[in-house]
Amino acid sequence: MLPCAAMSRQSDDPIARIRATIAAIPRGSVASYGEIAERAGLPGRARMVGRVLGDTPADAPLPWHRVLRASGEFAFPRGSKPAREQQRRLQAEGVEVTNGRVSIGRFGWGRNLDAELWGAPGPIPPPARKRRTPA
Repeated sequence: MLPCAAMSRQSDDPIARIRATIAAIPRGSVASYGEIAERAGLPGRARMVGRVLGDTPADAPLPWHRVLRASGEFAFPRGSKPAREQQRRLQAEGVEVTNGRVSIGRFGWGRNLDAELWGAPGPIPPPARKRRTPA
């Protein structure tokens, strides 16, 4: 089971569980709608996560900008005001956004141990090359 599920199950209210799970996404990390549903103990309920976010008041202290599609794309249309705001907020947390998409493999919740331990992720070094020895 994913790490947040035990905390999320403290409430029988699925909306409260979803909100608690979203609130637990660490700064500089992102999660998909489906992952939020899974961590909240509601597998297969990604659309419910979207509805909960849509129904949440704009002034609620919920990091909505950290929730993306499974592909790493924003759910908002490209260039729209909400998409620009989501990009601005993610970039302020050190998350790289390229063409309205975030690398889930790099910035996904719990997927980058270095980032969770030491802060923002650094560049990935290229693989070491073997030296050829003359014959």
